[in-house]
Formats: sequence, C-alpha cells, structure tokens
Amino acid sequence: MLTLVIGGAASGKSEWAEELVRHCQGPRYYVATMQPFGDEALARIEKHRRRREADGYTTFECYTGLANLTFPEPGTVLLDCLGNLLANEMFAPEGAGTGDAGDAILDGVERVRSRSKGLILVTNEVFSGGSHYAGDTDLYMRELGRINCCIANAADAVCEVCCGLPHYVKGKEYDIF
Repeated sequence: MLTLVIGGAASGKSEWAEELVRHCQGPRYYVATMQPFGDEALARIEKHRRRREADGYTTFECYTGLANLTFPEPGTVLLDCLGNLLANEMFAPEGAGTGDAGDAILDGVERVRSRSKGLILVTNEVFSGGSHYAGDTDLYMRELGRINCCIANAADAVCEVCCGLPHYVKGKEYDIF
C-alpha cells in the first residue's frame, strides 16, 4: 500500500502520517530526510525524534540515494519528507543533481515500496499561493509538484492535511492497512 500525505508548512501532516502508522502491524521504519543544518534544524529533528521514539520506530537517516536504502525485514515505512529529499538530491554534492533528482526519487520510492508492507510518504504542497519564483526555487517547486503528481497517481490513498485535519482526496484511511 502506498499513501501520500500532503500539506502546507506546519499543517500537521507529519503527525497525521505517524498516526496512520500506529495502526499498522509489524516493524516500523522512519526514513528521515532533513539534514541537520543549524540550530533550528537540530531542534526540529529532535522534536520529531522524541515524538516517534515511543512509537517503536527504527530510524534511517537518508538524505540522498533512497533507492539504496534497505530494511532488516518488510514493515511499514514512513518517509518524511519528499521536499527535503528533493532539495538534498538537487543541491547536495552527493545528490543526483538538478536534472536527475526527481527521477532518482521516483525510482527510490518504487524500490522502497517493493521492499515494504506499506509506504507512507509525507510531502509539501506547492503552488497553492499562485506565486512565481525565479531560478532554482522555481525549478525545485516544479519538480516537487511533478513528483507529487506522479506519486499521487500511483498511490492507493492521498490525504491532504490542513490544520491537523485529514481530507482524503483519493482512497480512504483504511486503505493503508
């Protein structure tokens, strides 16, 4: 099962995705994609670690190269978030680069999906404000939009979270179990 959880900044999407995993049996794997740059990022990472610690996750830090990630046994995988992973793939020296980042992520998602019982992906909603950005920001947002559309098309369920409240735009909550 593949579920895409999408929402704006601080919408509650990560918390909702974690709530979905609480209902899944077997091993729980958390794929963290946020690189620890600066105090603010470190504080946010620590907040996320504390929240999932009690839920029995095994955490994998994966900043690039998602296709190479392996797990000890099939289980439920929660990846948070595609926006960070794309930025890493596009701009980090070890990443795929701006031309190949999106395809590297889509390939990685498919490989992780094939090795898991369930895959829940958290991503950022882009372009709802209708703004146009220049240069690399525009390229990044367009590529994240493309990735989101590709994954939503392949997903069993797509859930948009706003103010902590889920709204299923494809499938239903029970589709992930």
